[in-house]
Amino acid sequence: MPTFLLIPLILLIPFGLHAREIDRELLQGYETALLLCNRSTGETESLDAQLADRRQPPCSTFKIYNTLIGLELGLLSGPDDAWYQWDGVTRHYDTWNRDLTLRQAFSVSAVPAYQGLARQIGPERMKAYIDAIGYGSGDISSGVDTFWLPRPGTTPITISAREQAELLAKLLDGTLPFLEKNVSILKEIMHVAQTPKGTLYGKTGSGTDAEGKANLGWFVGFVESRGCTYVFACNITRGANPSGTAARQIVENVLKAKCLL
Repeated sequence: MPTFLLIPLILLIPFGLHAREIDRELLQGYETALLLCNRSTGETESLDAQLADRRQPPCSTFKIYNTLIGLELGLLSGPDDAWYQWDGVTRHYDTWNRDLTLRQAFSVSAVPAYQGLARQIGPERMKAYIDAIGYGSGDISSGVDTFWLPRPGTTPITISAREQAELLAKLLDGTLPFLEKNVSILKEIMHVAQTPKGTLYGKTGSGTDAEGKANLGWFVGFVESRGCTYVFACNITRGANPSGTAARQIVENVLKAKCLL
């Protein structure tokens, strides 16, 4: 069992306070759950509350917490240190068929690398961290190296867009059981874009059905703009090819429309 640090609790401003609507024309026809919360004021802009509370498999967005747990346990080190050694098995994505640093593995969302990390963490320690942070349904029974992935015949862990955003807010506020230095490493590898108006941090995730067709896209993270930090979580279903890439595009469109990016 991991030993957790005692961190003083910081009062969080409740999500949903002064909720406003996001322009639906930016959603590209997808069924979209999207929350955007200003951490300074607590003002939350959202879409359908029912969709925001609907739990979905997290797909590769779980790499955020898989990374943090690996760092806490000393199984990972710096962003650019050698980490994943390719096993020589050729997989569908060419970017996975090579040795990777942590930064590279996170960027290309290398499932084999993170499955190996999850096996090193083991089910007991993984479950302890999942419970400690209150991650979604908390169910890792489908396998320590697959529980975050939707697969036919299994029950993956699930989490809502609201829960994703709330967890990220707690992470940034320092109220989750992770050392500040490890949160800093995570933040560094989550950096995906920068403009004169803001800096974007995030992680995509994509799910497929039994036939391998895309049916779920995620993009979660935060943006720093004009001296404020905004956390966001978005998942999309239905529509044409709902993927993590499409979810990221929607979030970026919303942030640009609000002059935050």
